[in-house]
Amino acid sequence: MKTKLILLLLLPLSLFAQLNVAVSYPYIGAITKEIAGDKVKITVLAKGNWDPHFIVARPSLIAKLRNADALIINGAQLEIGWVPALVNRSANAKVMPNSPSFLDFSTAVKTIQVPQSVDRSQGDLHPFGNPHFHLDPFNIILLAQKTAGFLARLDPVNAEVYKNNYYAFASSWKSKIVKWDKKMKPSAGLEVIQFHDVFAYFNTRYKITTIGTIEPLPGIPASSRHTIKLIKLIKDKKPYAIMHDVYHPTKTAKYMKDKTGLKIIMLPHDIGSLDSIKSLEELFDYLTDAFNND
Repeated sequence: MKTKLILLLLLPLSLFAQLNVAVSYPYIGAITKEIAGDKVKITVLAKGNWDPHFIVARPSLIAKLRNADALIINGAQLEIGWVPALVNRSANAKVMPNSPSFLDFSTAVKTIQVPQSVDRSQGDLHPFGNPHFHLDPFNIILLAQKTAGFLARLDPVNAEVYKNNYYAFASSWKSKIVKWDKKMKPSAGLEVIQFHDVFAYFNTRYKITTIGTIEPLPGIPASSRHTIKLIKLIKDKKPYAIMHDVYHPTKTAKYMKDKTGLKIIMLPHDIGSLDSIKSLEELFDYLTDAFNND
């Protein structure tokens, strides 16, 4: 009897219960669901319409991490203001950085806009580059592949399921990328203003140039002087639009619109950031449609 008990304890957890995987953002939850199917319980910590940089470490979120078997984050310090606090307060070794059950998505992609140096005079700069890499649809495949390998290591019993789900998802997603690339081809060369450089990866893929941001530096509110300078730039360069995320205030953008006539496009950055965005495909459909509605 004792020998049988020891053997049972050595068997993978997945034989007895679903893995409970916590993820920081809804888009990570969607990728994990595509790969895991019904083999994993997914707990999403943040809502899609929240500012991904600044999320309150609520007791309810601590409890969710305390009960998790694994944690997947965006990384590149996007969660630096909230996830470390949650992890420490959860006292759960499974969600600690460097644990085998901790995954940082930024390790799967090549980040852009990596600064040569970082100091407070540059605003809230991300030292490992722009962290909004999931907004290049091609990177979604890399993140899905990373997720499949991660789940297979945690749950070898279902490794074949994760691998097959990844291949099916990647094949389907590549066909969607072809559609989005074709839709965005006429937009190559456009110039835009942003509030914060959230859409850097989307714009880089589709050859759209950001000529100015409403924030003079990341995380720094616009001054009157900076706003006047942007208004002059808009009048001189006549960009296509202001690409505005849903979680920053639009007061300055509307003022600039009143002064220049430049349109504002409110754009989702994640699933749930707008009520109509309920999937990864809908996210990129919306983003690409925004440049084809003139």
